[in-house]
Amino acid sequence: MEHDDILRVATYNIHKGVQGIGPVRRLEIHNLGLAVEQLDADIVCLQEVRKLNRGEQAYFRRWPEVPQADYLAPEGYEAVYRTNAITKHGEHGNALLSRWPVIGHQHEDISDHRFEQRGLLHVEVDAHGRRIHVIVVHLGLIPGSRIRQIERLQRFIEREVPGDAPLVVAGDFNDWGQQIKRMLASFFLYEFEAPRMFTYPARLPLAQLDHVYVRGLTPLSLHVPKGRIWWRMSDHLPLIAEFRL
Repeated sequence: MEHDDILRVATYNIHKGVQGIGPVRRLEIHNLGLAVEQLDADIVCLQEVRKLNRGEQAYFRRWPEVPQADYLAPEGYEAVYRTNAITKHGEHGNALLSRWPVIGHQHEDISDHRFEQRGLLHVEVDAHGRRIHVIVVHLGLIPGSRIRQIERLQRFIEREVPGDAPLVVAGDFNDWGQQIKRMLASFFLYEFEAPRMFTYPARLPLAQLDHVYVRGLTPLSLHVPKGRIWWRMSDHLPLIAEFRL
């Protein structure tokens, strides 16, 4: 089978490139740069990506000069970043890194209340002449918020994504149950039916908070990379899904 037929998508919550808290925290963005390259994915969906943070920049000597999405993009990839949250020292949001040309992108605020700033990032890419729509999400911590955010996602898809276009929805769904899975299935978004792939917390994973759902693509496989390197870099593990185009 030609590699041209396979779409490899990774999703990864990178915890803003820093692990730990207070004076023992450590900068992991350089390791994450190597790790993202190792994922060897056509499309990498990232959450908790910093555009800038003046506090951390002053604290860490080796803080990259460029926004994290640009820093993490392997050579030849396009990086798309949009802010979800503005904080005292900077801003962070979702990003998508693509091996293929980006045709266009847009951002939608899906914040449900004033204590959590959330958004979705919609990117259209050209994969070997086929247009694929990808939506990167990072849902809220409160169950009711997540349900309303999925309803908003559904309306967004109906408005912005042609019904016959291949669609990927990936990210950190922050969901420990099955309700969101059922809601997504109601508008034809499904994931690979493998045994549950636990991605959180990274050191001793107990739940799958990260997912890759698709419409109009055939799911082939799903896996979480193994090894100590992964649980040192973020509180989530990355998830890699493969589909037939």
